[in-house]
Amino acid sequence: MAGAPWRVPAMSSFWSRTAALLRAGAPVDTTTTDGSTMPKSLRPPARANATTVTQERALTLSTVFRAVQIHCTAVSQLPLVVERGGQTLADTPLMVQRPALAMSRSRFLEEITACLYLDGNAFLRIIRLNGEWVDTEVLDPRKVAPSTDPKTGAKTFTYNGRADWTTDDIQHLKFLSIPGMDRGLGPITAARLEIAGAIDARDYGSGWFSEGSMPNGILQTDQPLNRDEAETYKRVWKGLDENGEHVDGWNPHDVKVLGKGLSYAPLLLKPADVQFLESQQFSTTQIARLMGVPGSLFLAAVQGGSQTYANVEQDWIGYVRFSLMNVLREIEEAMTEVSVRGQTVRFAIDVLLRTDTKTRYESYKIALDGGWLTEDEVRKRENLPPLTAAQRTSIAARKTTPAPATPENTDA
Repeated sequence: MAGAPWRVPAMSSFWSRTAALLRAGAPVDTTTTDGSTMPKSLRPPARANATTVTQERALTLSTVFRAVQIHCTAVSQLPLVVERGGQTLADTPLMVQRPALAMSRSRFLEEITACLYLDGNAFLRIIRLNGEWVDTEVLDPRKVAPSTDPKTGAKTFTYNGRADWTTDDIQHLKFLSIPGMDRGLGPITAARLEIAGAIDARDYGSGWFSEGSMPNGILQTDQPLNRDEAETYKRVWKGLDENGEHVDGWNPHDVKVLGKGLSYAPLLLKPADVQFLESQQFSTTQIARLMGVPGSLFLAAVQGGSQTYANVEQDWIGYVRFSLMNVLREIEEAMTEVSVRGQTVRFAIDVLLRTDTKTRYESYKIALDGGWLTEDEVRKRENLPPLTAAQRTSIAARKTTPAPATPENTDA
């Protein structure tokens, strides 16, 4: 009512009271989490939808493709061993020799690794006959929907909208496990904005010439030109007639004759401007850190790092221990879960931790001289069979044969 004193309603929500104080006059129609309403005039701007980065789109970045390929190659070349009671079994079970009958073991490990880095999840379907393992199938993680019963905690897996499987049928490997999340979190999903930014920068750089508005050059003069004259000179320079068609016999590389004080100035861009080298270098550094790959394996220097031999060797050791080991542990535990009770499956990571041949042999000599490694143990590390009796006899003979005497150096 006009002239009536204005009062803030005694019983109202925070947003209603704020709207009254500001005399917003906007319709109150937005419901908040506590059931109250918020005026449109006070509503914060909506966030833009997060950029969608699919696995296929991420792999169009050379750095992402290279990182995934490095991880897959590293894992697929590692031998698997089976232990029982701390002792390595001489006969490797078929499940470890060829986990999936439809593919080789290296391809099997490669597909699991790619799933973990690209999707953050890998799902292995365990096929059994009379309760015994007979085959393993690597499922497309994008088609698997895991869920957890809030009451019982039981986990089920739906594949392609059907076939509800349990943990007896599916081994679920996660790149990063977050409490409360049924799916694992992978680097592509976690940093999709950074990946999208790198893709946008690359696309912008590649389309600079084809879609950009930068001309190839400029015809310039210090004399006045009207619009018609400018169009005529431009047409003549490009070898076009009045109808915009190329003149017969026109050669763009022929000598040009200019009048009116005209001169041609080409617009040459520096490589740093055209290729956005600094932006690309920054993207390479970001993706190397995101994917956990040393810059030396990228065949590119990463900002803030050096490329000395010692540093590269330490980088590779750190890569195995603190980056690749995350994936190796998931695969080891999944295969151990399916193996015969009491057996443990693990990767022999010494293959990746080996130094150069000279350094490795010097280390073996120290171990042999110190007595804490035997010759057969050294040979086992080099994937060689134990010494034969003839070899042992030959080695013993060389050890007992005195070295030839050398004359002492004397001063003349």
